[in-house]
Amino acid sequence: MSTEIIRVPDIGGATDVDIIEVSVKVGDIIEVDQSIIVLETDKASMDVPSPLAGKITSIKVKEGDTVSEGDDILELEVEAGDEDSSEEPKKEAPVKEEAPAAEEKPTQKPAKTASSEQTVSVPDIGGATGVDVIEVCVAEGDDVQEGDSIIVLETDKASMDIPASVSGKVSKLLIKEGDTVSEGDDILVIMAEGVSSSEQSEESEPEQKSEENAAPAQETSSQPAQSGGVESVNVPDIGGATDVDVIEVSVTAGDKVEEGDSIIVLETDKASMDIPAPKTGTVKSVSIKEGDKVSEGDLILELEVEGSAAAPAPKAAAPKSAEQAPKQEAAKQQAPKPSSADQSAVLSSPAKNVHAGPAVRMLARELGVDLSLVRATGPRGRITKEDLHAYVKAAVQKAASAPAAGAVAGTGLPTVPDMDFSKFGDVEVVKMSKIQKLTAQNMVRNSLVVPHVTQFDKADITDLEAFRKGLKGEMEKQGVKLTPLPFLIKAVAQAMVANPAFNVSLMADGESYVQKHYVHIGIAVDSPAGLVVPVLRDADKKSVTQIAKEANELIKKALNKQLKSADMQGGCFTISSLGAIGGTGFTPIVNAPEVGILGVSKADIEPRWNGKEFEPRTMLPLCLSYDHRAVNGGDAGRFMTYLNSLLSDLRRLTL
Repeated sequence: MSTEIIRVPDIGGATDVDIIEVSVKVGDIIEVDQSIIVLETDKASMDVPSPLAGKITSIKVKEGDTVSEGDDILELEVEAGDEDSSEEPKKEAPVKEEAPAAEEKPTQKPAKTASSEQTVSVPDIGGATGVDVIEVCVAEGDDVQEGDSIIVLETDKASMDIPASVSGKVSKLLIKEGDTVSEGDDILVIMAEGVSSSEQSEESEPEQKSEENAAPAQETSSQPAQSGGVESVNVPDIGGATDVDVIEVSVTAGDKVEEGDSIIVLETDKASMDIPAPKTGTVKSVSIKEGDKVSEGDLILELEVEGSAAAPAPKAAAPKSAEQAPKQEAAKQQAPKPSSADQSAVLSSPAKNVHAGPAVRMLARELGVDLSLVRATGPRGRITKEDLHAYVKAAVQKAASAPAAGAVAGTGLPTVPDMDFSKFGDVEVVKMSKIQKLTAQNMVRNSLVVPHVTQFDKADITDLEAFRKGLKGEMEKQGVKLTPLPFLIKAVAQAMVANPAFNVSLMADGESYVQKHYVHIGIAVDSPAGLVVPVLRDADKKSVTQIAKEANELIKKALNKQLKSADMQGGCFTISSLGAIGGTGFTPIVNAPEVGILGVSKADIEPRWNGKEFEPRTMLPLCLSYDHRAVNGGDAGRFMTYLNSLLSDLRRLTL
């Protein structure tokens, strides 16, 4: 008996390769060529076989480690005779694994044809023949980039992606899933990028002809007046949001609109916004309706711009706009509904063994999908990209079909039952807006998950108010409305710099937190669409005047439903001011993942003892709520004391 160390064989020069599976454990008796670990590179996964038979005494690696050629894998207790007889397998083992390594630098043989088409062939795959095609990743007509995976091959020991050797459009597929191939076999034909000038001229001819055909209609409509015509009005930049709900269409065909008039109202998860008319004119046709979903660039309506003759719209444009509405309607009617087929993509219990290629595993990691829960439909029980897409689709549909109204679902708390209030008098059922529903859900979540503590205090702002009122007229001449809010924002920003415990967010794992080195302050605004919180960025680096200008612009946007999603992201701390309404105090709810929020009530004149006598002072009630998981009472006390000192003595704001 002797002990042998089994090491990582030749893997084509690859280093730091991921171990995705350890196939054995200490005490196992294994045979020659039995798989002991599975490695995965960006392009291939491969089994590493044992060159010897024997009993495993220790394992040097674990799943998730990275290894290179020559690294120790395990120790094996072998029979004395086995060591000599196994020398051949030792030498042969690396050869078996050359297939996946070789594809990292393929030597494909594209053959250019006269029409700039290139045939992509199977590259060097280590001499393997009759290799199974387990997945075809492209279809005819697809655009591919050099290096994109086009097929996945599988041998007995490894699966590998075969990348495209050139960029272009797939014009013809020469193989299909289930075929077997060898080195040099044709895979597909690609129309390579960078075609000859003669081809470009041929391709451009139909476009030129279509432009020439469309020209007469456009010329007839534009000849009477160069500045007018019928124009398409599309959804403008809405901050990258997609599938945004149209909650109101403000115009109909035949209406006259002025530039800047609202034509539709959109609503995202965070804001509602009016889309204005870009020009003055008459609405010729409306292509969307209330309840539709739109994205940037979608057609809203056709507008006959003022100053043009009453000419018909260009012939080419009319069918296009007419076709878009039915297409949008058809898409909505054909919206996928959860089905048993979709739900069957999800396994009820995790699978013991998972078989998937490297491209599928990489996509699963990007999507955060546990492959053991995905139902496999590919050959030999492998998970394909289609299986992964079906799983994600089923998961999304399941989440979408969950009752949104049950804000306390999953908390173990009973919901409040509905009542028939019509028994007591006249009632009206009003549908909540998306913002109102999301606000309700977030409030419940934050109140249940965040351990709140609220600290109360009053700040003496007598000198601040005198200073502010003295500058009010001067600021108004500059177009700046100077309220107490900009001073509060500036003071809170400086207090956060001095007390960084308030400028963190807890990680979901409960083991770490994010310390932010920027200070963005959210401002709670009571808008017509509901509660919204636009964010003023880098408040600690701006003057009170700059803050006043930007805060007024954000509040104006909120009131006019013009906020974009980007305007309400990235906040570190929130200020909720009820000063204009009244009250002496309240307990604001922390806007997670932030860890603090300042509630501000109405200032009042109170008698304060100065050491000799009582004197009237303007006192501002402050209510600081914080997440006790991240902020201690001492941190909150220091934050509030420092904030009071800034508001009571404006000179400190300049330090």
